[in-house]
Amino acid sequence: MTVNGKPRSLLVDGAARLLGVLRDQLGLTGAKAGCAVGVCGACTVLVDGAPTSSCLTFAAQVDGAEVVTVEGLAAHSELHALQEDFLAEGGFQCGYCTSGQLVTAASLVLSGELFGLSDEDIRERMLGNLCRCGAYYGIDRAIAKAREAG
Repeated sequence: MTVNGKPRSLLVDGAARLLGVLRDQLGLTGAKAGCAVGVCGACTVLVDGAPTSSCLTFAAQVDGAEVVTVEGLAAHSELHALQEDFLAEGGFQCGYCTSGQLVTAASLVLSGELFGLSDEDIRERMLGNLCRCGAYYGIDRAIAKAREAG
């Protein structure tokens, strides 16, 4: 697989989850272990551009795929503004969900979908990312600001 633009070749146990491989074998700790059942979004990464719950995904399933973690977002120049908007608009509080929120929002930017979506459509796309602190208003403002900036 390719992880954050770098080809990686790993031998993994058939039952190994992508989240564990990213964190324990590759040292990429941005994706967080939250619910472990694919509901909270804290472990979200992009697999071939699609937001994916890495806690549910077997590492073997991403053989040959392109995986982007929150650490890899910096390599995409078009995402710097999104990251800055999260900071400026208070799109985080404790930070536990922030990586998943950013990765999911980044998928909308990278796919080009963001610019054609209404606020309601964006909220629907972000439903798989929970924030226990309630930073939703800041997250909404940050994504809307990124959309407006083009």
